Amino acid sequence: MKERMKNSSLFPNTLLKMKRSYSPCFAILLATSAPVLHAADTPTSPDSVRIDRQALVTRHNIAWNDLKGQIPLGNGEFCFNADATGLQTFGGNTMSHWGWHSFPLPEGWTADRVPTTGTFQQGRNTGPDTFPENTDTIRTWMFDNPHAMNLGRLRLCLTSGAALRDTDISGVSRTMDLWSGVQTSTYQFKDKPVRVETWVHPSMDAVVVRMESPLIATGDVQVSFDFAYPSLQNSAWVGDFECIDRHKTEMTTRGERRADFRRTVDETTYAASLAWSPGCTLRGGRSPHMFLLSATGTNLIEFVCAFSPAAAPRELPTVEKSFEDTAVHWKEFWSTGGAIELSGSKDPRWHELERRTVLSQYLMAAQSAGSFPSAENGLMGLDPWRSQFHMEMVWWHLAHYALWDRYAKAEKALGCYSRFEPNARALAAQLGYKGLKWGKSVGPEGRTAPWIGNQVLLWKQPHPIFFAELEYRLKPTRETLNKWANIVQGTAEHMADYPTRDEKTGVYSLVPDMPPSELGIARDTVFDLAYWRWGLDKAQEWRERMGLAREPHWEEVREHLAPLPVSEGVFLNSAEWQDTYTKRAEGHPDPIGVLGMLPPIKGVDAEIAHNTVLKVWQTWNWNSTWGWDFPWMAMAAARVGEPELAVDILLKDAGDKNGYDIRGVNGGWYLPGNGGLLYVVAMMAAGWDGAPDRNAPGFPNDGGWVVKWEGLQKAP
Repeated sequence: MKERMKNSSLFPNTLLKMKRSYSPCFAILLATSAPVLHAADTPTSPDSVRIDRQALVTRHNIAWNDLKGQIPLGNGEFCFNADATGLQTFGGNTMSHWGWHSFPLPEGWTADRVPTTGTFQQGRNTGPDTFPENTDTIRTWMFDNPHAMNLGRLRLCLTSGAALRDTDISGVSRTMDLWSGVQTSTYQFKDKPVRVETWVHPSMDAVVVRMESPLIATGDVQVSFDFAYPSLQNSAWVGDFECIDRHKTEMTTRGERRADFRRTVDETTYAASLAWSPGCTLRGGRSPHMFLLSATGTNLIEFVCAFSPAAAPRELPTVEKSFEDTAVHWKEFWSTGGAIELSGSKDPRWHELERRTVLSQYLMAAQSAGSFPSAENGLMGLDPWRSQFHMEMVWWHLAHYALWDRYAKAEKALGCYSRFEPNARALAAQLGYKGLKWGKSVGPEGRTAPWIGNQVLLWKQPHPIFFAELEYRLKPTRETLNKWANIVQGTAEHMADYPTRDEKTGVYSLVPDMPPSELGIARDTVFDLAYWRWGLDKAQEWRERMGLAREPHWEEVREHLAPLPVSEGVFLNSAEWQDTYTKRAEGHPDPIGVLGMLPPIKGVDAEIAHNTVLKVWQTWNWNSTWGWDFPWMAMAAARVGEPELAVDILLKDAGDKNGYDIRGVNGGWYLPGNGGLLYVVAMMAAGWDGAPDRNAPGFPNDGGWVVKWEGLQKAP
């Protein structure tokens, strides 16, 4: 096998058939190339036998015949969203965690006048962030830039380069095989069969395509490769493909079967490369940014299309080798880390919960395991925040990896805290605070996009301490302590400096304070008070682990923080908001987070937390919430001893807010819901510190649920 690969041409016509048509030797490779963790090798549910992971995963393969429906194919850093033609004929974007663009500055503005902190505010917070007069244009520019961009588009087209109509295609049958990472599409065009297999290379930002059809040899179909000028519109494709004069595409051929492209888009540059199989020809298309790939004398077109933020790669993999690497990668992904199987359950909802869990693992690994935290829309398109990532949402994208024993997939993105440390220190100093004040909605440069709540939305602040603790639980070493020491110290310094002390009572208050619900600005909101307590406690513990003395001021602030607001035996959003369960019973249910996402904390009464969970369940407008609110509620329900409620809320019908489409995407676009689901189901299966001593303590113990799991870690 190795010798044949070594001597093969770049794109051998004898490419190994995929899926059911593996050659015998390659089937052996797939069966033996990656380790399988047995129950005895890894944390597992009591008395369980090894989970058949391939059966678990493949029963949830995506079969979706919607011609325009897009399935994300990705490696965590790079994503090619393919429609049912196997390309992006009717929709789909090619995006990465490094692919960012900024429009030119407004007239009259220069780079040195743009605040690196994202705000012109000077001095401590007194209310919402405001911008001075005559700064509307730069405020808009700072919100819009940088934005994620579509790196390129691949479509099936006519010989002339003209686009196909959706009525031209019939008989679509498409399957995404999760075990191998390959999407296979078959359909009819001009009454002739077309078969397209598409996948993304696991370690190179490249999409690989193999297309077979008699229409190729007759010249009736070809592939177009074109580039757009970035835009802020998220439709079938992101970008303005009609604009030709505001960007530049320079092509350099390398032999007869490869072309490299240098892209210049304002101040942004990146590279693309296209290598194709024998018999194919690349020529210019209808614009300076379009290129057409066709073939003669063969029914086969194969190509590798790679993208890079720097120069084009020296070498591209063969189609055969890239398929082998991709299949091994996904087999290894599914065979290691955590697994949860529910197929032995009597409750008929088991299949849907298992489906959501399996597909969420795929979606996060494909889109949210790269060099930066994910946008809420992942790498599928451009969201309303220009696909900048929200620092309060980093937890929901990445925390689950620690419980699923796949923490390595979060580490590059979590490096954003070290990379953004200068921005965070500058922001704190500009506002008259100590330590590190973390931004809100940011791109790779770390500058916060303008918004009224940026400086007062507080719950993003303790997140890095939570991540430090998750890593320490997995790797309790001096190396881990040193890695996070400056981040934990600076984060806690700001947390201790932010509260305002009442000179009469000595009570420290969080003011002004916008809670996670973002329903307004108040003081001493319930979740922030609890998270502040937990964060300061953990920061002191971190110092002790490092052999340092506890910080007296942190101790004073923590011990004299305002009490959590309570009325009639339940937590309120804030003492100022007595209408928590009437007018404000919508959006994120902040009161349930204090004993759910967070473990037990001194100052958080467990009975009140239990009463609060029941009150929220009875009164909340769940159709007004967001996707991560359902896992948030399930965390709380599990911790307070309501496992039936934990399952019910995860599967509650609340429209798109708690819907998971055929691809498994929460709400059709909202990855924080997927990440939150993964965290809570791992917690419900493997337990948490202090959980009841039984298997799957977060699931009902009534015989309806049979939960097998392995490779999971307990939650804090």
